[in-house]
Amino acid sequence: MTMRKPSMKFGYAFAACLGLAGLAGCTPGPAYVRPSVSVPAKFKEAGNPQQPPPQGWQRAQPQNADDGDWWKVFGDPTLDALEAKLSVGNQSIKKSLADLQQAQAMVGVAKSSYLPQVTAGASASSDHTSKNVVGHSLAGRTVQDYSAGVTASWEPDLFDRIGHAVDAAKARAQASQADLASVSLSMHAELALDYVDLRQLDREATLLKQLVDDYTQARALVQTQFDGGIASESELQQAETELEVAKAQWIDLGEVRAQREHAIAVLMGVPPANFSLAPVEQTLPLPTIPAGLPSTLLERRPDIAAAERRVAAANADVGEATSAFFPDLVLSATGGFEASRFSQWAMLPSRFWAIGPALVGTLFDGGRRHEELSAAEARRDAAAADYRQTVLSAFQEVEDKLTSQHVLADESIAQQRAVDASSRAAKLAMVRYQDGATDYLEVVSTQSVNLAQVRAQVELSRRQFAADVGLIKALGGAWGEY
Repeated sequence: MTMRKPSMKFGYAFAACLGLAGLAGCTPGPAYVRPSVSVPAKFKEAGNPQQPPPQGWQRAQPQNADDGDWWKVFGDPTLDALEAKLSVGNQSIKKSLADLQQAQAMVGVAKSSYLPQVTAGASASSDHTSKNVVGHSLAGRTVQDYSAGVTASWEPDLFDRIGHAVDAAKARAQASQADLASVSLSMHAELALDYVDLRQLDREATLLKQLVDDYTQARALVQTQFDGGIASESELQQAETELEVAKAQWIDLGEVRAQREHAIAVLMGVPPANFSLAPVEQTLPLPTIPAGLPSTLLERRPDIAAAERRVAAANADVGEATSAFFPDLVLSATGGFEASRFSQWAMLPSRFWAIGPALVGTLFDGGRRHEELSAAEARRDAAAADYRQTVLSAFQEVEDKLTSQHVLADESIAQQRAVDASSRAAKLAMVRYQDGATDYLEVVSTQSVNLAQVRAQVELSRRQFAADVGLIKALGGAWGEY
């Protein structure tokens, strides 16, 4: 099969198509504009907006997805080591990393459409034509066909269809990168909360152990007075009951502590059986987080960055749907060898080739392209609404955590007074009992109140740590040099 040389008309048409391919500015579709949101100048619950951030706080940087080693603000080397292990072992982070790699690969897939596509193939076939075909020159004959050739095609992106697809893929890859940062921030925050809970349980266990020792001494005193005929059996049983209740509460902490230890192990990607943390009698210092935080710190929240990038991707999808209304130019060339005898297959006369452009456009599709464009615009509007809602929710989280900080700080002062007062009352009741001025029921009552207040103080401390970790997470992390 031999093709004729292209005519002059073909040359003019080909040149005209190349001229179309060189046109600039043919970019149908809307330009991307970040959705507008109402951003206040300061947080309502931030206190003094003029308060400068302390040393160690890093100002916001737009599109900063690095949450930093913010947990170091707690000053606990054990927590630092656990967080480092989580960064490399957490399965949720690994999944998000794989999702990011997949999104980045899709950028390469979209970019590949810019380049020519080249295919090659070879075939051998036998074709026998029926003898009863009237007027057919090959009727009743068997024809052998051997061919091999190469086909190249290229579609110039005249109306930016490929460009919009690439932009969408890039934006989704950036959203996946922000998702990875968001998952990392959440996992690190969850580990910090579990670790704080565990250490608060250690602290509570120490306090309960001390109370058990105190109640043991009190019971010994009542036993001595009972043996001397001073105390009644009822008072002895009250002392025994109070001691055993304190022991039961102390033992009960072991279950919750084990659960926190198991949770930390899973977060780091190791089986709970292979991980343990020895109890430590220490009080973690509450970090100092600036109250006068500018609202621009929210720009570094990875979930907001991800939502904004998804709006950009949806906008690029609208551009791609708009490009479907314009024709596609395809430049193709084919060449190779073909013969009916294998011995002649590679000879020069057996060569064939074809080259030419094609401009293809859809004239009627029953409104399909219009509906696809409407759907793309609706998805963009939905993504914009998600972005605005993410921003609003972020402001709510920060305001909630700032409120928690202020309220819990005031509550902590009042609770400390309650602990001091109940402790003094318990000591005075014991002295009165030793002096014979009251019965043991007053001692039991005051000691029970003191125990409840001490445990309430520990729980309040845990809530304060949780509020601080939550505030850091709500602000996007990013602790570092200021």
